[in-house]
Amino acid sequence: MLRALVEVSADGLALVDDDGRVLGLNAAAAQILGSPAADLLGARLPVDPAGHDPDGADLRRTGWSTPGGGRRDLEYRLLPVAPGRWAVWFSDVTDTVRQQQRLTAITRAAASVADAWSLRATLDAVAREIAMTAGIAAVQILALEDPREDLRLLGMAGFGDAVDFPEKLALCRQLGAQVLFMEALDRREPIVSLHRKPVIMSDPRWAPLHEVMDVPDWDSFVSMPLVVRGRGLGVINAYYLPGEDPGPGSLAFLEAMADSAAVAIETAALLASTRSRAQSDERRRLARDLHDSVVQQVFSMRMQAEALRAHLGGAGADPEAVRSGAEELAQLSASALADLRGLVFELRPLDLAENGLVEAVRSHAASVEARTGLLVEVHAPDGLELDADVDVQEDLYRIVQEALHNVVKHANATRADILIGRSAGGGLCVEVTDDGSGAAPDAAADEPEAGDGVPRASLGLVSMRERSERWGGRLAAGARPEGGWRVAVTLPAPGGEATREADR
Repeated sequence: MLRALVEVSADGLALVDDDGRVLGLNAAAAQILGSPAADLLGARLPVDPAGHDPDGADLRRTGWSTPGGGRRDLEYRLLPVAPGRWAVWFSDVTDTVRQQQRLTAITRAAASVADAWSLRATLDAVAREIAMTAGIAAVQILALEDPREDLRLLGMAGFGDAVDFPEKLALCRQLGAQVLFMEALDRREPIVSLHRKPVIMSDPRWAPLHEVMDVPDWDSFVSMPLVVRGRGLGVINAYYLPGEDPGPGSLAFLEAMADSAAVAIETAALLASTRSRAQSDERRRLARDLHDSVVQQVFSMRMQAEALRAHLGGAGADPEAVRSGAEELAQLSASALADLRGLVFELRPLDLAENGLVEAVRSHAASVEARTGLLVEVHAPDGLELDADVDVQEDLYRIVQEALHNVVKHANATRADILIGRSAGGGLCVEVTDDGSGAAPDAAADEPEAGDGVPRASLGLVSMRERSERWGGRLAAGARPEGGWRVAVTLPAPGGEATREADR
């Protein structure tokens, strides 16, 4: 009777020795382990008789690799039945474990969407969460709203250093390679391709990406579209380990992660759009203020100057009338100057006026990331206090702004780093580096001229140098030995040799 109950039990039951080697097992155990019972006799189960609980109450988990290359999570309990003999009860909890991992990944991804500063950092975190779940070897998150546009790589995990993936993929598309994720984006539904890797690795049209695609150990492929209100924003490409089946549970998990990624992309776009509209509204308001105050005052100054000239040009000019007119002209000019200074202050970035240089640069970096997909990291020591006045900080901010503009336009880079800190002499030091081509910005043939035959990029370097020299600082710009471009400005410590150009 006991033997019959063991045989029909849904749980696996095996008899093992002190080393965990199988001496006997029931049909359920063979089915769970994925091999015929005869093949499992003598095989070692990943259990630990030496560390068992004497009362048999401890429930443990272990992993088992099936002959097909798949992995199963087992929950087991050990009981001694004779000297050197152990009974092992175990069950397959793979689906439960993976569901827990997926729920944890979804929760973490949602938190990263809410808290992360940059879009690239957020989607890299989402990609890592997906890749850390069982069964998935590598992940890419790509943005592509129009097949004619350049593809943007917004998040990646499991591929190592493959920042040039978009360029190599473009070459594959030119060679006529079948790109399945374009179908997923076009149809707004997931594409599942079993045993996709052998197809890609044997197709010469995929040759530019063979080295990259061979790095992860994968076999099957799923492309899950990122959709917001019926609009496709991009895709999540998931590359599955050999022997892993992208079943319904896994597809539901990818769909949830795609929702998080889509929210992050749309939120970044909305923030960039809101910032742009706010800047446009602010320009219009400043234009009105200029017209209503400064322009009117300058017009009055002109009329007063004309009146003074008439007084001085006539016979018997009245000194009192001239003095009165001159005083009125001086008052008008003082008022116009005050209004202009107020407007110039308002033209400063809001983040700079409220929070200082570091936060203003962080805000601008986030805007550049959202607009271009370039990863921009800002590095500053915790508790860094900038004792420079707001005019100095504004010039440093404009230097960073111009340097990032050149990176986006000319460097063909995927990443830029901004360092703000103290120099060895106690002054301020700001450095912008990138991982691009290292070509000088003024070498760009397609950059429009500024109107006097000088490329705009050259004027940008001149402007940066002038801003640094205004405070007695120095600017260095050039290619880095390790690749990419570097712009660095160093200002002397307050009270040093720096003298404001306007005060000389």
